[in-house]
Amino acid sequence: MTRIVTVTLSPALDVATRVARLYPDAKLRCSAPVYAPGGGGINVARAIHRLGGKALALFPVGGSTGRHLVDLLGAEGVPTQALPIAEWTRECINLVEQSSTQQYRLVMPGARLSLSEQEQLLAAVQALPAPEYLVISGSLPEGLAADFLPRLLGIARQHGARCILDSSGAALRQALDIGGVFLIKPNIEEFSALAGKDIADPEQLVDSARELIAAGKCQALLLSLGAQGALLVSTGLTERIPAPTVRKRSTVGAGDSMLGAVTLKLASGADWREAARYGVAAGSAAIMTEGSELCRRSDTEQLLTWLQPPSVGPG
Repeated sequence: MTRIVTVTLSPALDVATRVARLYPDAKLRCSAPVYAPGGGGINVARAIHRLGGKALALFPVGGSTGRHLVDLLGAEGVPTQALPIAEWTRECINLVEQSSTQQYRLVMPGARLSLSEQEQLLAAVQALPAPEYLVISGSLPEGLAADFLPRLLGIARQHGARCILDSSGAALRQALDIGGVFLIKPNIEEFSALAGKDIADPEQLVDSARELIAAGKCQALLLSLGAQGALLVSTGLTERIPAPTVRKRSTVGAGDSMLGAVTLKLASGADWREAARYGVAAGSAAIMTEGSELCRRSDTEQLLTWLQPPSVGPG
């Protein structure tokens, strides 16, 4: 079986709740909290599990929040390798105001990793049976050594793993400067920040993506366009994949569901087009769910039929 390993450097215990109306200087009575595992790579592994695949989620954890996170993943049946750290795992809050149906996402800073804890994490990745895909997803904690990401990418290359990166800002720029990344999945804002200018024109998006690929910085780019779907660019291939129209309940986890579905399909031998369509279907399926819930397999496969290209009969 093809091995997929996800690495999450800033995991979170997600708390979802509702309030009738938001206003200052008063006690706001919330609904009973719903807890879920959180963090980019963790959610990618969870999405893969929900879609019938298997991935190992590797991440640092600390405190009772970290233990709760590990317990939740165990209850879902997601294989984990949790590395103990001194600081507590953060909590993040997803709050819905019922009067307006607006969603508010309160994101706390990730737990800092000491230099020795960073070394232990790199050693844990080094000791893995060589994965075919290594997914590095989510934000990076403060205080990370400047050479941490280059060393992590170097370990992936030593393993012969295809490295998939979903991050932003300095981390994304540093990884691309190193080069050799298999796939990146930025959104429009992240891609514009990477280019140093606002890019909205479709032709400009494609040209900028092709420049990255031609320079050897990555092999492919899947640009998340939100409600508009996604743009896939690889060597000799450019395709815009529209998103199916669904009832929006929560956007939490949509990008992670997309990336999990893409990785799972690629690992099963699918081509770029098939993997990207499956990713858009899974991302749309996640939008249909409440709170921090990810895509459901039944919804994903149903939406995929809408995205399949029309068959061409005999002429």
